[in-house]
Amino acid sequence: MTDYAVINPATGETLASFDTFTDAQIEEAVAAADEAHREWSRSSTVAERAALLRRAAELHRERREALADVFVREMGKPREAALGEVDFAADIAEYYADQAEAIMADQPIAILGDGTAIIRRSSLGPLVGIMPWNFPAYQIVRFAAPNLIVGNTILLKPAPQCPESSTALEAIYHDAGFPKGAYQNVLATNEQIATMIADPRVQGVSLTGSERAGAAVAEIAGRNLKKVALELGGSDPFIVLSTDDLDATVQAGVDARLDNNGQACNGAKRFIIVDGLYDSFVEKFTAAMASVQATDPTLDDTVLGPVASETAAENLQKQIDRAVEQGATLLTGGTRDGAFFAPTVLADVTPEMDVYREELFGPAAVVYRVADEAAAVALANDTSFGLGSYVFTTDAEQAQRVADQIEAGMVYVNLVLADSPELPFGGVKRSGTSRELGHLAADEFVNRKLIRIG
Repeated sequence: MTDYAVINPATGETLASFDTFTDAQIEEAVAAADEAHREWSRSSTVAERAALLRRAAELHRERREALADVFVREMGKPREAALGEVDFAADIAEYYADQAEAIMADQPIAILGDGTAIIRRSSLGPLVGIMPWNFPAYQIVRFAAPNLIVGNTILLKPAPQCPESSTALEAIYHDAGFPKGAYQNVLATNEQIATMIADPRVQGVSLTGSERAGAAVAEIAGRNLKKVALELGGSDPFIVLSTDDLDATVQAGVDARLDNNGQACNGAKRFIIVDGLYDSFVEKFTAAMASVQATDPTLDDTVLGPVASETAAENLQKQIDRAVEQGATLLTGGTRDGAFFAPTVLADVTPEMDVYREELFGPAAVVYRVADEAAAVALANDTSFGLGSYVFTTDAEQAQRVADQIEAGMVYVNLVLADSPELPFGGVKRSGTSRELGHLAADEFVNRKLIRIG
């Protein structure tokens, strides 16, 4: 039986298929992860684990061309973006190798009395990671790297359409010298994942994906008293209050919307423009979006490839069509050719429309006119999501004021596409419950043990 297949979204061709693991293979993987934790994790030093992770970073760079080719054919990522993702994954692995000693250092506590007290971090055990398809390397490394440094072992379930890339990444960790069981790819069914989460040897689960998947996994984890980390959807606002370079601000908006073919959880999706700039911004933004053509992702100069599957394109089409039927104005786009979706801009969206509450996962944006800063903040927060946000203003005090009021896990002021290994990534509300990247990621699945000495 196979649920894992590489289907090129640009052509619809099935290029490879992989058999789903048997129950016996799942048991073998969990047992190996448990054994690796009891033996390797507890006997290895932080420096030794860091050296292995540094070698994994080197292997990402050595194999970047081949890895990028896989990403392109698995989910349609433009090739230059795929190469950039491999480089970023290598940077993340290297960051945690460099930061390992600082992450695991004892944390002294100033006590009210005699003696000493410290917090000492140690691993929990095997973890299940359930990964999405939109960033085949980046999503994996930001979960795996900090947890391997801590000493946890990894059972990695890839998205069904990413079996080739996940197999290639598993080989990187093996070739870097991590022992058997420390990092394993598991091509599991949903039912098998539920069994793994319930297994007493497994100590936690991390999922990046949809709200529906997050709720299902959290329910299973809760029943079994397991720690769960969730990175879910987003409908990030892009707020423009003032600018001294409208063309640059418009281009930043286009870049933030079309990044990864419009399929980034923290991509700018709702463009909230103050009244005095709305007409000129929307005119330029619509023209810039319309000028981008969805094309062959293998070409070096491609900006926008297909969305990840024809089914994804069909779903996006339904959202756009329903929005227009309910009264939204289609300024550009709204059409597709197979999985290739034209850059799309909607206006005149009201709270009564479905699209007002939905996430558009593809190259589609909604523009809103607001009267002032207060209205912009209110609209930005009028969503069940709270992942990232973008604020453009020439007023430094306003930037701080608005950033404080936005209900999101991340606020970027006057810049986009600025993720970096040291910056924590995550959201609030229905966008998730945890943080990845930075030092905070290494504290998600760790025993922060108090040691008090009289």
